[in-house]
Amino acid sequence: MSSSQLPKLQTPITFLKGVGPQKAESLAKELSIYTFEDLLAHYPFRYYDRTKFYKIEEVQSEETFIQLKGIVSNIQIINTGKKRLQVTLSDDTGSIDLIWFQGIAWIQKSLVLKKEYIIFGRPNYFNGRFNFSHPEIELAETREASAQVFQPVYSTTEKLKLKSLDSKGLGRITKNLVSELKEIDIVEYLPTYIIEKYKMLSLYEALINIHYPQNDSMLQRAIARIKFDELFLIQLKILQVKVERDTVFKGIVLEKIGVHFNTFYKEKMPFQLTEAQQRVLKEIRKDTLSGKQMNRLLQGDVGSGKTIVALITCLIALDNQYQSAVMAPTEILAQQHFESFSLALGDMPIRVRLLTGSVKGKKREAILKELLEGEIDILIGTHALIEDTVQFKNLGMVVIDEQHRFGVGQRAKLWSKNTLPPHVLVMTATPIPRTLAMTIYGDLEVSVIDQLPPGRKPIQTLHKFDSQRLAVFGFMKKEIEKGRQIYIVYPLIEESEKMDFKDLMDGFESISREFPMPQYQISIVHGKMKAKDKDFEMGRFIRNETQIMVATTVIEVGVNIPNASVMIIESAERFGLSQLHQLRGRVGRGADQSYCILMSGNKLGTESRQRLKIMCDTNDGFEISEFDLKLRGPGDIQGTQQSGVMNLKLADLSKDKQILILARETAQELLLNDPLIQKDIHQSLKNHLNSNKNSKTVWSRIS
Repeated sequence: MSSSQLPKLQTPITFLKGVGPQKAESLAKELSIYTFEDLLAHYPFRYYDRTKFYKIEEVQSEETFIQLKGIVSNIQIINTGKKRLQVTLSDDTGSIDLIWFQGIAWIQKSLVLKKEYIIFGRPNYFNGRFNFSHPEIELAETREASAQVFQPVYSTTEKLKLKSLDSKGLGRITKNLVSELKEIDIVEYLPTYIIEKYKMLSLYEALINIHYPQNDSMLQRAIARIKFDELFLIQLKILQVKVERDTVFKGIVLEKIGVHFNTFYKEKMPFQLTEAQQRVLKEIRKDTLSGKQMNRLLQGDVGSGKTIVALITCLIALDNQYQSAVMAPTEILAQQHFESFSLALGDMPIRVRLLTGSVKGKKREAILKELLEGEIDILIGTHALIEDTVQFKNLGMVVIDEQHRFGVGQRAKLWSKNTLPPHVLVMTATPIPRTLAMTIYGDLEVSVIDQLPPGRKPIQTLHKFDSQRLAVFGFMKKEIEKGRQIYIVYPLIEESEKMDFKDLMDGFESISREFPMPQYQISIVHGKMKAKDKDFEMGRFIRNETQIMVATTVIEVGVNIPNASVMIIESAERFGLSQLHQLRGRVGRGADQSYCILMSGNKLGTESRQRLKIMCDTNDGFEISEFDLKLRGPGDIQGTQQSGVMNLKLADLSKDKQILILARETAQELLLNDPLIQKDIHQSLKNHLNSNKNSKTVWSRIS
């Protein structure tokens, strides 16, 4: 097919005026721009406001481009080593120099003394005063009233700049494209009723005005339309998965509440459930009675009581003659769940087994045989659960803990181990901002445990500098005298030449000097230790045979020691907020007042100070996660990059919450009225979705 037969936007970029084969090759390599459509979707990241004029006395910064209007009062060539043209621009507040080192003859010839000019550029500060080097300059009287007032700025690369495709160069070829486009070239895929309901620009108007806005109002409307489209299409894809699953997959109906649930609830429950836990159980109960497969995300801060909810959910499955599987990301966490379940169930006749990579030989064979014959009620384990040799007799409930550690394929393997797909409860102690939850886990129902069990005291978090270390040692000794235990966590295992902060082994030696044997006992745990050595040291700490645990972040998830009341995080500025919050949650498990001490170097950057401050200000994981989203953006938040939903050009999940909610509600309403997107009114939308099916975006889904 020749370029003339292609839809306009599918035309190869080579055929655009001002491009040609060499530039086309560079645009493809550097910015993945292959077609007219790709160039049109390379939006400006900033605009210079050419409506605003500064006075010369207001020039006070080198940070941004500005515009001045003034009279050219002097023109001279200066030749002191390097020839330059120096022009003086004056207004009623002062004067400033304009300097050119290139194109001197042409610029000098075009300038007229005593005439008023408009100049645009970035100020430089040199020898105690500001000047402009190579500014844009035009006669004030020749600027048209219709001249472009918002100048787009495009991201580019060093290699493209060598091909004259800097921001201005990209702007020139984009202008060539925009001037060629007619409304018929841009297919409007949003249904008319949505555009009219929200008074949106058409897609054609939005794309023209995102590059060359008529005015500020049209620019804002163009940005809003494109952000809505990005988020709406994501939500539609995610919710389509949910609709498809609800219509295609039947779910196991867990109708009975029987002897196992009732015995545990009335006789074994270690504490009264919080209102939040009761609410979540009602939501799970409703799902498991619906006849559809449950896919529910359970969010709860560290220590909020998710494990007991998971156990009760497994008992409901058991009352209906179904087995349950609980999958955790590490052996330590799997072991912790096994011990928690076993302790809570006590002498109840419920068969709980643990299957991890280290369970081998005859013991493993026995577990696999019992599982297949239905003699195991609850199997707890790691990735080992998804191996093909692990076969259940009747799997009805799958609980996945810290789910961001598992890939989509791994989860799917687990729930395909039954004819009817089992119900899925996904748990995370990493609070997810609502905007991210709607996007990454948009096809899941979301439950939140937003209360801590009664009797828990909020953890006091303090930030201390290295210079205050002796005072921290004194505090540690007082806590140990009270019978308490202490974690000290380091970010590294070995010394790094590039990073000037304490590593684990160095820290262990200094702690050993300050807390000598036999008065004090210290455990050490890190990722390079053998599993049996790690378990031995962890066991000593659990049994209170050691007062201090020096560790890396291996203890971030899963260790539950109520007697540990102090968490000291070394080089805290090197940790992300989510990790700091997870580590802090290792203490505060008992009735005693607990503390988290964030140790840092004396010199801190602005962002590090902000992170440590928010940790000291609040224990609310959701508040911390919202702050983290604003600070770092969605692409960096743990577990989100793999989902593929962060391919957003304009929309920003940390700032565009209201647009996201609107987009989701609109997608829900559309699918409610047209679940398979088959109506004539949605034909263009369906075509657009189908044409993007083979894009590189991978939509997040649990199944």
